[in-house]
Amino acid sequence: MAPVITIYTDGSALGNPGPGGYGVVLMSGPHRKELSQGFRLTTNNRMELMAVCVALEALKIEGSEVTIYSDSKYVVDAVSQGWVFGWEKKRFSGKKNPDLWIRFLRIYRKHRVRFVWVKGHADTVENNRCDQLAVAAANSTPLFEDTGYQPE
Repeated sequence: MAPVITIYTDGSALGNPGPGGYGVVLMSGPHRKELSQGFRLTTNNRMELMAVCVALEALKIEGSEVTIYSDSKYVVDAVSQGWVFGWEKKRFSGKKNPDLWIRFLRIYRKHRVRFVWVKGHADTVENNRCDQLAVAAANSTPLFEDTGYQPE
């Protein structure tokens, strides 16, 4: 039987664009793992989406049942409303962050994923932890290059 996994994600940019980071908390049974990384120049939406990609890529067993909690309407609505699948059919023409959406869809299809939107900076302990991880990563050194970031 495939594992049941709960994931919380958050992304943050100090300026938009500016330095940014993501934070992830993965939980399955008694297991818990935190991931984060900071980037020199990126956007908030890229960090929100990158957090989800990194979280799903960290899963070791294909076909996992995954619930992702995110305060990003950008990510949650794009998937829950099915918009990203329409964007994919149009090869992401005119859409931002196609590199990350392609990366997301590749790993998303290997699992059974459900998204739940949570209010940011509210009483969701794990989402607040992800925010702390993301902000700390954005303020850390060294900061990595977000190679997919395209300034407008």
